[in-house]
Amino acid sequence: MSKIFYETAAIDYANAAPHIGHVYEKIICDFLARFHRLDGYDTNFVTGTDEHGEKIARAAKNAGQEPQAFVDYVSEQLFQPAYRRLLISYDDYIRTTSERHKRFVQEILRKVYEAGDIYYAEYEGLYSVGSERFVTEKELVNGILPGDSEPPVRRKEANYFFRMEKYRPWLLDYLAEHPDLIQPQAYRNEVLEMLKEPIGDLSISRPKERVPWGIPIPWDENHVTYVWFDALLAYASSLSSRGLFEKYWPYAWHVIGKDILKPHAVFWPTMLKSAGLPVYQRLVVHGHILAMDGRKMGKSLGNAIDPLALLDKFGVDAVHYALLRDTTLGSDSPFGEEVVAHRLNSDLANDLGNLLSRVRTMLLKYCGGVIPAASSPDTELARAGLGLANKVRKEVDALRIHLALEEVLQYVRSLNKFINDTKPWELARDPGKKKELEDVLYTAVEGLRIASVLLEPALPTKAKELRAALGLGDYTIAQTETWGLSPAGSRIPEEAPILFPKLEALEPKAENTRPKAAPSAEPQQDNGLISSDDFAKLDFRVAEVVKVEKHPKADKLLVLTLNVGDHTRQVVSGIAQHYTPESLVGKKLVLVANLKPAVLRGVESQGMILAGEDERGRIVVITPEQDLPPGAKVR
Repeated sequence: MSKIFYETAAIDYANAAPHIGHVYEKIICDFLARFHRLDGYDTNFVTGTDEHGEKIARAAKNAGQEPQAFVDYVSEQLFQPAYRRLLISYDDYIRTTSERHKRFVQEILRKVYEAGDIYYAEYEGLYSVGSERFVTEKELVNGILPGDSEPPVRRKEANYFFRMEKYRPWLLDYLAEHPDLIQPQAYRNEVLEMLKEPIGDLSISRPKERVPWGIPIPWDENHVTYVWFDALLAYASSLSSRGLFEKYWPYAWHVIGKDILKPHAVFWPTMLKSAGLPVYQRLVVHGHILAMDGRKMGKSLGNAIDPLALLDKFGVDAVHYALLRDTTLGSDSPFGEEVVAHRLNSDLANDLGNLLSRVRTMLLKYCGGVIPAASSPDTELARAGLGLANKVRKEVDALRIHLALEEVLQYVRSLNKFINDTKPWELARDPGKKKELEDVLYTAVEGLRIASVLLEPALPTKAKELRAALGLGDYTIAQTETWGLSPAGSRIPEEAPILFPKLEALEPKAENTRPKAAPSAEPQQDNGLISSDDFAKLDFRVAEVVKVEKHPKADKLLVLTLNVGDHTRQVVSGIAQHYTPESLVGKKLVLVANLKPAVLRGVESQGMILAGEDERGRIVVITPEQDLPPGAKVR
């Protein structure tokens, strides 16, 4: 099998500045691209901006600019500089207003037209301006398409249509033959549900007199191309315009948000089939970033995160790492400054940075700053290091990036424990134990080398900085599977900056920090009773257990991922001695949903599940008597 990897991030709609959702997706893609490059893959990573359509024209008019000047500013002054600051390592940035893209779109339109799959007709229906497509009543929730801010409008107009329904049976068969095409599987199931009923044909043009801002239909100058038919082709036009289509396209992975699943999973494959082009290899669908209280983010809600402000406060590596480590790719994930601060302090400063500092100090003190002779590859710690790359590969291929990072951090913690257990400071007092001392220190250096390489896709500058502090250069992932590549006899720098300074003030506290009430003039009796008003403040919800993991630092704790209807939560619970992780998956529990997040032994808990205790001390989780949907309110 060829080691080729082609990856695209969704091209961003150029009507406003980038938000945390854009940044999250690009960091996922950056991780995957860097990982594959380090693992020996010929990698090409593409993103860009989607610059046509009715919404763009409206935004430009509101800004008092012509559409081209407006998208030039948004793409060149907002998105691209932000991604450069974030160190997003794309190989090409495709803009849909570029001539190379326009030529490709018109070429594909001609192919599909000549295949007999485009016809002209009049259509009347509900049109979503926000999503720039006709929608059905069935897709609406409370009269609005999810993700839109206003209801669709009724429109009647003559357009060109793509015979998408014609390809529905083929697409069903293709999905059956390629069960891993759409990941995670829940989104594949969602697409299969869509395809159980007719999907209709796709309107692929707009009258130029109404929407002049678009790529002209090549055989009819009075119509412009529908924005989705235009934008989806950017993934292929980038390669075609660089003469790379045949090399990379068979290996294409598209990474997208769940809100644009239908265009990518239904429109796009049928378009490719009609044009005689192969379907992409994998569609990777991620969830949304939510506010810490589990609500959707938005400027109007006052809870939006400025991604560039995060960079200013925490640095690019901590932002990359926290977004990757504290999110589960297919699910919605709460996120905020507290998450970044916690990961920076615990994983990056306490575990990784502290290990580097300890090892450097001992090398300078006990070995004159020189890396000693290689230790044996047959020790337990060496074998664990040599097997780490394969564990990480499996997690990355399964899109469990957060677990891939945790595998490496567990190894880092084992290195810290190894130093604590072997006590090199005591070995240094005995000249007869010099070889034992040197073996301990070499093992720590070599372990750090291996860990740094496997963390590099998530720590694009600090992994290299870590190795530089040990006098080491760059390595591939394959080179982590060989012990002894840290060069014996080489000298480490006398000085090195602290890898990750701690930010104590930003660490969220687990204890109750509510201000105390002002003292009353009358003596109060504490009878343990609360008022009905106090009780009414508690928000109890039904939550379904999606996934359970053992707590990395506490045997009595489990880390549960809960589906609460419109989002997922992570909750830490002290029930590990009463339930196995497997026995909890699928259960419906009662969640106290409006507790402030708390950090329990280094893992954030976003709520509390209710449980009872019998006379023998056995803990039993509370479950609804009837089958209620996730998110249902418990009264």
